[in-house]
Amino acid sequence: MASKNLYHRRLVAESSAKACWICYKPSSTVLITPDSDDWFHVCPGHLKDRKFAIPQDEDDLAEKKRQEELEKEIEVVKKEFEEKMRTKLARRKQKEYEKEGKREEKKAETKDDEKDEKEKEDKLKELEKKKEPAKAVFDGPRVFELHKSFYQMRVQKKRDAEMAKRHRERLRNGAVFPSVPGGTPG
Repeated sequence: MASKNLYHRRLVAESSAKACWICYKPSSTVLITPDSDDWFHVCPGHLKDRKFAIPQDEDDLAEKKRQEELEKEIEVVKKEFEEKMRTKLARRKQKEYEKEGKREEKKAETKDDEKDEKEKEDKLKELEKKKEPAKAVFDGPRVFELHKSFYQMRVQKKRDAEMAKRHRERLRNGAVFPSVPGGTPG
């Protein structure tokens, strides 16, 4: 039996569904240890019960969601900046045709561009600071820790199965029975 109380959720085909360990209804959801030492079928509804199993990858899912939100914010800031730059370029072209003092305008516009560029960089840096290095997120099946009493039941069931196997082996070998007395009767 695995020394760690961690089980990964796996799905099997509906045709391979077997009785749930708790309620005996057919279930295609399986909880299995990482070393495939112990596994059992369980209903998905039981996995939502925190008195049966506690999800261990909730933190990873929350972190992943937060990272996705930050990425969306960064994209929004980039799009806003690009839109501002397009409108400024369009205004510049109009002004160039209207005024003759093009050199003075270009100097003022480059200062505005630098200012806008700096604003964009500041916003991006601020968002990047919020974004911490992400942990390795396991996108596969969810990871659960069984409640203490249910885990003890799994451990006991595994021990009982091993003891029964050893008992059958001893009965087959005949080492349990006494040997026939050898000597002369009498």
